[in-house]
Amino acid sequence: MHKELDDFFEDVITVRLTPERDGLDIIDQTLLPGIRKRICLRTKEEIWNAIRELKVRGAPAIGVAAAYGMAVTADHIQAEDFSAFYHALVEIKNYLASSRPTAVNLFWALNRMEQRALAEKEKSLDTVKAALFEEADRIREEDVAISRNIGELGFGLLKKLKKEGEPIGILTHCNAGTLATAKYGTATAPMYLALEHGWEGTDMHVYCDETRPLLQGARLTAYELCHAGITTTLQCDNMASVLMKSGKIHIVFTGCDRVAINGDSANKIGTNQVAILARHYGIPFYICAPSSTIDKSCPDGDHIPIEQRSPDEVTQMWYKERMAPEGVDVFNPAFDVTDHDLITGIITEKGVCHAPFAEDFARLKI
Repeated sequence: MHKELDDFFEDVITVRLTPERDGLDIIDQTLLPGIRKRICLRTKEEIWNAIRELKVRGAPAIGVAAAYGMAVTADHIQAEDFSAFYHALVEIKNYLASSRPTAVNLFWALNRMEQRALAEKEKSLDTVKAALFEEADRIREEDVAISRNIGELGFGLLKKLKKEGEPIGILTHCNAGTLATAKYGTATAPMYLALEHGWEGTDMHVYCDETRPLLQGARLTAYELCHAGITTTLQCDNMASVLMKSGKIHIVFTGCDRVAINGDSANKIGTNQVAILARHYGIPFYICAPSSTIDKSCPDGDHIPIEQRSPDEVTQMWYKERMAPEGVDVFNPAFDVTDHDLITGIITEKGVCHAPFAEDFARLKI
């Protein structure tokens, strides 16, 4: 990896433990791109609020934060035996799980931490607590490897589509970048792996949907890619059709918060309309999803819970003055579901899955 990219990743580590391992050290993503500030979270309430308020966000990063949060807060549990300790641990787990309903990685990571505690229950409580930190570290390390594998597979697709002497046009929606994971990202991982393999930033031209109403594409993805030296253009969400019709987009990569067993995929609001446009213009549309986001208990997109967020995000959050009349009703779902038949493929760390997705998930032992 060239030094500039290595330095970039070091600058934007999303979630890590404090040196004393008594808290979470995170980038407050609500302040980007204008202010890059790290904050420390030590209590379960601070961790819950950081996840709920999107100070840490992105399905994989939420999972890592929840795992570390469970380890840090469990370290302060005062108990005489494992039974009392476990009761308090489950209370922490359930509390953190209530922060956001859609991203399945949150529940996956918390359940994995609980199972690790149960596996150590015959040992001393100090050993159990140490095991929880070990498991959280492992979840983070695995996330880095998973994102890198997704990046390698996505880079393979880019190589097939790229024409000599011309930049390849890539559209992405929301932020599924290194800020949303432990490193590399999911939807941005192919771009970062391209740099690692010797491509220049000018070999790609990434178009970022701004992603209303929270502007993750404008504030986070554009911030990331510009700092990594990749040619980047920002456009409003309702401009994607013009771009696609112009022939400037050759492939679409987006992230995902939950995948149903039939391939229906929940991602940031607006993703489904991007998929519809891509289908209309004959552009391949790929979901980049760690296998942990595939919810085998969920039959289809109708069964994915969709988080409803505050009306203020639409009416006044980004404006000097309120931009809508007082009392107007606001519809503000955080996610929509992209139908499986609009998805060219789902890139997991184990391979690229195609329809019928349930069969490919089984083939890859997901």
